[in-house]
Amino acid sequence: MYGFEALTFNIHGGYLEAIVRGHRAGLLTAADYNNLCQCETLDDIKMHLSATEYGPYLQNEPSPLHTTTIVEKCTLKLVDDYKHMLCQATEPLSTFLEYITYGHMIDNVVLIVTGTLHERDVQELLEKCHPLGMFDSIATLAVAQNMRELYRLVLVDTPLAPYFSECITSEDLDDMNIEIMRNTLYKAYLEDFYKFCQKLGGATAEIMSDLLAFEADRRAVNITINSIGTELTRDDRRKLYSNFGLLYPYGHEELAICEDIDQVRGAMEKYPPYQSIFAKLSYGESQMLDKAFYEEEVKRLCLAFEQQFHYAVFFAYMRLREQEIRNLMWISECVAQNQKSRVHDSVVFIF
Repeated sequence: MYGFEALTFNIHGGYLEAIVRGHRAGLLTAADYNNLCQCETLDDIKMHLSATEYGPYLQNEPSPLHTTTIVEKCTLKLVDDYKHMLCQATEPLSTFLEYITYGHMIDNVVLIVTGTLHERDVQELLEKCHPLGMFDSIATLAVAQNMRELYRLVLVDTPLAPYFSECITSEDLDDMNIEIMRNTLYKAYLEDFYKFCQKLGGATAEIMSDLLAFEADRRAVNITINSIGTELTRDDRRKLYSNFGLLYPYGHEELAICEDIDQVRGAMEKYPPYQSIFAKLSYGESQMLDKAFYEEEVKRLCLAFEQQFHYAVFFAYMRLREQEIRNLMWISECVAQNQKSRVHDSVVFIF
């Protein structure tokens, strides 16, 4: 019942909502980013981060620091926050929190399968996997030769099993098939998460519908741009789009027939929320599109905290933390490679 969450929400969710709002207060501000952008070395970055919530995670790291170390330790903070919330959560919040990690699971599966295809060491690949997307049998992914084996040997016992029904084929795995598999899995995952949120109802359904619709639309645009000039047919492209979102269904029809970035732009400018995103780009340019989408996503995620008594704050916090880690990785790489002039190119300010 929409509007009556206040009566019962705090019985099970009040403590965790307070916790997540406390974590949100610990996110880096514009002032922090300005200080970080002026750093000369990675040790300076470590010194600035010592006054933030990342301090305890970085304090025992010896010099010389590497970008990977900073990212790893900052990700550890995110993982610890997540595990603490998951331990305290009851149904249906615990299922909601588990849904948040399925995207990372899909990325990890694709990373291992692609790495194995290119004969990379499995141990080295496991170290690159996101810790939130780990599951027990992940190392055995390396033995699979095609989608059917991948499902039968490994994924049948994971939460991703239901999403594989659409992409089980006996074709051998190659780069193109793996990319199609990733997008098919993501489509099934987003649709499932969307249905779950609709079932929860109330403010959670309202806010999460908006956030997931934005994610689905962004993926549709990225799939379109990345498939221009490949052998992917229009029908195959359309099959990879999620069956919800602002662009569904008429926007998908237009995107499916786009042949270049300017046609994508023409299709997207008919939708006011995306008009402002494409207005930031000059014609024929797609490099800054990711940043423009991230900025819009951050705006929407911050708005999720304006309402109370809903689960979308947990999703929003996890996404904002991940964006913050991407920002720190970019700043650290620019400092390490002495490219200070490019430091503002990909930093998305959160507050």
